[in-house]
Amino acid sequence: MSNKTFRLLERHQKLDALLRMAQGRRWADPYEIARIKKLKLMVKDRLAQLARGGRRAARTAG
Repeated sequence: MSNKTFRLLERHQKLDALLRMAQGRRWADPYEIARIKKLKLMVKDRLAQLARGGRRAARTAG
């Protein structure tokens, strides 16, 4: 496992713990939860991309 993959896995786990904590609060902030979920998904997508061994093509605006 590469160092980059390890760091991404570690980041994903930390975001997961943060998400559980945010959802467990009595007055959960839906915007914070959405932000954490989005970050977690971005990390997951990057891990999947690394697992495929490919690079994503640059996105164009528009």
